Amino acid sequence: MKKKVAIIISGGGSNMVSLVKAMQADADFPAEPVLVLSNKPEAGGLAKAEALGVKTVVVDHRPFGKDREAFEAEMNKELEAAGADIICLAGFMRITTPSFPEKWDGRMLNIHPSLLPKFKGLHPQQQALDAGEAESGCSVHVVTPELDAGPVVGQAVVPILEGDTVDELSARIMAKEHQLYPAVLRRFAAGDTSRIEM
Repeated sequence: MKKKVAIIISGGGSNMVSLVKAMQADADFPAEPVLVLSNKPEAGGLAKAEALGVKTVVVDHRPFGKDREAFEAEMNKELEAAGADIICLAGFMRITTPSFPEKWDGRMLNIHPSLLPKFKGLHPQQQALDAGEAESGCSVHVVTPELDAGPVVGQAVVPILEGDTVDELSARIMAKEHQLYPAVLRRFAAGDTSRIEM
């Protein structure tokens, strides 16, 4: 029985597209996409998901104001209605309350553009450049209540080149993200939480 995957986005959804295409391209992939949820009605990824035949839903965070629990309860309602077994955060730009990852404990993944535990939070590519690092990359981790701190289940290394700009480094990291995230999801959905290195 394939695991049902819901993907949560806030923007263009390039990682979402790579996940969906990987699941749809291989009959042996142990998971299938059942929902793409966005907190922004204008997110470009929604049209991409629809074009790929995946159901989409918007839970706009703005009407909820500062009531994050009410916003998350509405998201949970949609995720449960879709029968989601696994949640993949793919460019979801909201900090959640602890209760959201706790509800999906051990079943929620996120991708972050740094070699965690280095450079958590915002602008990790700039942080890596500012620190004079020789390499950066991306990490897929299990989501826990603490930001970018859950167990890492996959990492891909990207060298930092002399004279790199944030945009250049980010583009090379994103290319790796599109390889790493589907590879991790394939194993994770099959119950394998051992770490992948790329």
